[in-house]
Amino acid sequence: MRKLTSLLSAFAGMALFTPFAALAADVSGSAVPPTFAKDVAPILQERCQECHRKGSMAPMSLVTYEETRPWARAIKQRVVTRQMPPWHLDKTVGVKQFKNDFSLTDEQINTISRWVDSGAPMGDPKDMPAAKTWPADNEWKATQELGPPDLIIRSTAYTMPARHQDVWWRETTSIPLTEARWMRVVEVRPGAAAGRKITHHAVAYLAQDDPKGLAPGSDPTLNSRAYLMEWAIGKGYDMYRPDSGKLLLPGSSIAWDIHYHAVGEELKDNVEIGIWLYPKGQEPKYRTYLTAFPALKGFQANSPTKAERLVDIPPNTIAQSDNYTVLKQAALLENFQPHMHLRGKAMSVEAILPDGRIEQISHVGNFNFNWMTNYIYSDDAAPLLPRGTMIHVTAWYDNTRGNPRNPDPEQWVGYGDRTVDEMGHAWMNVTYLSDEDYNSLLVKRKQKMQASK
Repeated sequence: MRKLTSLLSAFAGMALFTPFAALAADVSGSAVPPTFAKDVAPILQERCQECHRKGSMAPMSLVTYEETRPWARAIKQRVVTRQMPPWHLDKTVGVKQFKNDFSLTDEQINTISRWVDSGAPMGDPKDMPAAKTWPADNEWKATQELGPPDLIIRSTAYTMPARHQDVWWRETTSIPLTEARWMRVVEVRPGAAAGRKITHHAVAYLAQDDPKGLAPGSDPTLNSRAYLMEWAIGKGYDMYRPDSGKLLLPGSSIAWDIHYHAVGEELKDNVEIGIWLYPKGQEPKYRTYLTAFPALKGFQANSPTKAERLVDIPPNTIAQSDNYTVLKQAALLENFQPHMHLRGKAMSVEAILPDGRIEQISHVGNFNFNWMTNYIYSDDAAPLLPRGTMIHVTAWYDNTRGNPRNPDPEQWVGYGDRTVDEMGHAWMNVTYLSDEDYNSLLVKRKQKMQASK
């Protein structure tokens, strides 16, 4: 295990994407250079324009040739280093199949690079793909697949002054239900575009008298609230696996924990959660639990004070911290979303099985605080783990001048909620299974693997 940890530590500090620079520099056998109209525009439309269009969150539009051409070299640099699209997970280790993979393929990166190197030609305008119709900016992301949410719960709007210390807005909002219902999808977001500027992140807890709503191993006397969903820039929605979900009871509430920060202008906005329900009378077999697996040394999730959340990052250093959590039941891990702040550099999650074997689950080697990307495992690739497995989370922090997002490398950094403080945990939705169901799913997976050979 020490060898693996040392390897990951070195791996986290490497320039992870050098091979793609070499790939992009390789000119394919085609003598005809790519053009914007025929080759590049379809890639931008498929992978970039959801954000890079007028009125959306990106600083520039990449819809037309005239809008894109001035940014050609910057686009090449971002895609070759895999900074954009913001899919920062290392595809060479751990789970490799995802439901929401919006990264570029090696071929797409090579096409964009060769287009730039050949002068970024427009090509024949007749080759341009038809313009794509995008949903309204205030439309829920899950609407395209599921229609509008069944319930929308909103926090009270908060006015953030132009200049102010960070604020944590905590209140409780009732959920208007008169009968028990099961959730299959949840989505959290700021209420308007302005809210994305001032909302650092927002956590929605489900507050209700439901001891079974807490993950196995939790002490209900220490926490009457269960994580429901967290929002940060780049986060989409959570869709639970088939036949799994979360239970809503009459009299339940959303307990908000919203972190606002000043951005130089006075802005007012709220945060809201959309909930899609299973049909009445339909009860999924499994419950899923949003879990923050800690990477901080000494952290005890069930400690009454949680006073041992240790982050100790001296000035001008790269630091490492890790922690272990034991699964009290067999489980499926649904997704991986690393959470750190401005000094966050990399995060790794591995499973230490009861027989001593170590399995790498996921590694993000180029963490970017501005993009809290949620990596959702495909159904057949989601880690299936037996009771007694230890989830080992390791986080690396860069408090040097080499970190372009570091506000002050001369400062010591410790644990805290502020953006300039640090945290370290892996958000993962966990579906717990009986030993019988675990063994049954394991057999089915092995049969699928054999059939595909």
